[in-house]
Amino acid sequence: MSKLIVAKFGGTSVADFDAMSRCADIILSEPAIRLVVVSASSGVTNLLVDITKHTDVAERYSCYQGIERITLAVLNRLQQPDAVAADIEQLLSALKELIEQSGAVYSAAHKDEIQSFGERLSSVLFAQVLRERDVAGLCFDARRVLRTDSRFGKGEPQINQISELAALHLQPLLADNVVVTQGFIGADDVGQTTTLGRGGSDYSAALLGEALNAAVVQIWTDVVGIFTTDPRLTEQARCIKEISFDEAAEMATFGAKVLHPATLIPAMRRNIGVFVGSSREPEAGGTWIAKEVTERPPYRAIALRKSQTLITVKSPAMLHAAGFLTRVFDILSRHQISVDLVTTSEISVALTLDEGGMTSAFSASVEPALSELRSFCEVSVEQGLSLVAVIGNHLHSSKGITGDLFNTLERINMRLICHGASKHNLCFLVQDADAPGVVKQLHQNLFSAA
Repeated sequence: MSKLIVAKFGGTSVADFDAMSRCADIILSEPAIRLVVVSASSGVTNLLVDITKHTDVAERYSCYQGIERITLAVLNRLQQPDAVAADIEQLLSALKELIEQSGAVYSAAHKDEIQSFGERLSSVLFAQVLRERDVAGLCFDARRVLRTDSRFGKGEPQINQISELAALHLQPLLADNVVVTQGFIGADDVGQTTTLGRGGSDYSAALLGEALNAAVVQIWTDVVGIFTTDPRLTEQARCIKEISFDEAAEMATFGAKVLHPATLIPAMRRNIGVFVGSSREPEAGGTWIAKEVTERPPYRAIALRKSQTLITVKSPAMLHAAGFLTRVFDILSRHQISVDLVTTSEISVALTLDEGGMTSAFSASVEPALSELRSFCEVSVEQGLSLVAVIGNHLHSSKGITGDLFNTLERINMRLICHGASKHNLCFLVQDADAPGVVKQLHQNLFSAA
């Protein structure tokens, strides 16, 4: 096969029968699409996560009924529902059994098993939608090839094993079928179901594209490509026609939700082109992400990530002392705390952590590390901050960059600025309440003349 396209359809793209039919139109229009990766239908993953949080069986069952309604609504719109009714019933029964038989609190392994059902259901339904459009749709269990370690909730893909298993089990099917498989889920060496973390379906598509040496990975979602900033923050936001891997990776890392941050890593390793478009408006075009682009402007986009914590560690012992920072970061590493931005002065170091919207869980995981730090230095913690990242090219060496920024933000209190470490970003922290206005004003000043 000279050219292979892997198409991934997100939750809103497979939300119901009509949405799935639009996705089928896209596949029918492009014969090179031979592998399709689907997310769970919109709303299903949230309900599955809620099941794992509830301890009361009645509350769990209420969530199950929501999943059943979404699933049966698609099944009942099929021309030949009987073709997959038994498969759907088997999956729903297995899910119900997990709800009824598990103890009061689910283990991490049980949580991954439960959260896998969304993609397993949507893939069965979508393969049948394709068959009813005279496409040889074949549902394939991603767990046969997408091997991970046993870190439940955030499985680490085993790249070499994935390539070997894909060549053995998946590649031979592509010549005569459009294979429909699940994003987000995998399995460890002993067959236990794992997940790649929330939003991991994009990552699944890129991993499988890498394993199969695909030419293109398409990410179909509910927005027409990647925008210069979140369109909800300013009506001046516009779609970017092309963007480099480096720029897109920075955007994903610093809050652009259209892509999972890890998605681009496999594509970059194999130089696979990535396209992001809307399954509602495929004719509207989208964004191409590639290693080489025709233009590399100083400013490409502005990303915003809320719920940031600023930790400042201060001690006179830092002055002209070797090993102080090593000690600080060793503590953070042992507690598996990931640091985003870092700035230092003579006797202090400031760093940012991402709460990820989980304030209580975040505090519980960070507090032991802070206690250790307080044993030998002064520690202050500030929350309620947002990280704003200006993404572009040669930002570390272009004249006038910081002038543009400071002129725009002269009335805003910036708590931390990080500039120079990367040629693709300039980052700073502001108060959560100020962040939307900051992004809007910055976008107007940096992009209005572009």
